[in-house]
Amino acid sequence: MHDIKSIRDNPEAFDAALKRRGLAPLSASLLAIDESRRTAIGHVEKMLARRNAASKEIGDAKKRKDHAHAEDLMIEVTQLKSVLPELEKTPRELEAKLNGLLAQIPNLPLDEVPEGTDEHGNVERHHFGAKRNYAFTPKPHYDLGEAMGFMDFEAAAKLSGARFVVLKKGLARLERAIGQFMLDLHTNEHGYTEVNPPLLVRDDAMFGTAQLPKFEEDQFQIEMYSPEQIATYVDNFAQQYVRGEVERFITENAGKIEEFSRSKDFPTIEALVQAFVADEKAEARARARPKMIEELKRLAGDNRRWLIPTAEVPLTNLVRESILDEKELPLRMTALTPCFRAEAGAAGRDTRGMIRQHQFTKVELVSITTPEESKNEHERMLSCAEEVLRRLGLHYRVMTLCTGDMGFAAQKTYDIEVWMPGQGEGGAYREISSCSVCGDFQARRMDARSRGPDGKPRFVHTLNGSGTAVGRALIAVMENYQQEDGSIAVPDVLQPYMGGLKVVQAG
Repeated sequence: MHDIKSIRDNPEAFDAALKRRGLAPLSASLLAIDESRRTAIGHVEKMLARRNAASKEIGDAKKRKDHAHAEDLMIEVTQLKSVLPELEKTPRELEAKLNGLLAQIPNLPLDEVPEGTDEHGNVERHHFGAKRNYAFTPKPHYDLGEAMGFMDFEAAAKLSGARFVVLKKGLARLERAIGQFMLDLHTNEHGYTEVNPPLLVRDDAMFGTAQLPKFEEDQFQIEMYSPEQIATYVDNFAQQYVRGEVERFITENAGKIEEFSRSKDFPTIEALVQAFVADEKAEARARARPKMIEELKRLAGDNRRWLIPTAEVPLTNLVRESILDEKELPLRMTALTPCFRAEAGAAGRDTRGMIRQHQFTKVELVSITTPEESKNEHERMLSCAEEVLRRLGLHYRVMTLCTGDMGFAAQKTYDIEVWMPGQGEGGAYREISSCSVCGDFQARRMDARSRGPDGKPRFVHTLNGSGTAVGRALIAVMENYQQEDGSIAVPDVLQPYMGGLKVVQAG
């Protein structure tokens, strides 16, 4: 989320940064809304000040026994009170409109990020190791796994549809071993705290890390209550509210109701109330309607949960709406979780194998730090993710993503691309980790701040990275460590997690 004050102070720099992202200038339209909002706020404040002043003048007039002037002032105050609610709606609506637009604008790239329009503009930073030589033609992981009988896409399709897999026996154990190895490395040697977070989160959490509102179609959501349950709840709420309002109305209009009841025959008070409300169109219904709308909105917002696309969402949101002591920073957290993505924009891509799944396992790294340390923390996070692949003995390269290929919330991103010899014709590099520094972009959306030595709160900086994707690491191990007979040699670092097993093979 962007700071409108910063845009106001330097609109040219904001538009220049958007241009690097391939976007048109937006400062003028944003500032026009902001100016209207500020004008409306000023008008409301002026009216409030006049109401307060007039209220004070009423007392002064009464002390002077100037009853006529006091009466005029009371009329003025009454009029101001009646128009203020409507006037106050204008700045609220403008602020909502402004925030809605700001929420759709991506983070601004750091100056050192290379310019480009897509992945072809990415720049190699460095690489580790070299491509292996084989005396045979390397096979893709799905051919290896299916030949063993340990990787079943057909069974998964019967259960869940496309882009799912069932792993069995040695491959199921190997994937579990990879995840456990990563967690142990990051917690024991890299100083990350292991967290086991919820896999279902609310809208606010998804908004905080910027999956919502822009990327809603890429997410899986579930409803906590059925439409029938909500309807019953709202109906009960409405009945209780209307009954309460009617009872209040009855108390305030006892004489009128007594006269009404004498003119007709009512067996019960409920029948009287229902007839009176229907016959007189009492204020209760009018009052209940906006309350019912509010309740419906609350239920709608509270009804859905999102399956996490990455543990970045719950881990980062652990600091939402809080003020941290900067002595506690950096906070470094890691989690091994299932992740869920609809892959709405991936139709036709990577349809075979485990590269692009709706459900996959990943070890996530999240750091919360100060503005002064976020760049250093970014380099540190990258090295932690790299160490996983180094110890697995996998060849990879690190790419600095260009302005046109970075994620929505990122200021700067490093992608680690691991070599997979079974991909395509002659092998290919595939992303296995993405490490991003987000500055205060997510912190503003979450209202996550820290308090430094001067005692003043300021927004923290957030970082996230894969440490790494477990399913893709499994693919990389299978394709790089495959042997001519179709078996998979287990990397030395994983053998303790496999009970000493050195080879995964059919049988």
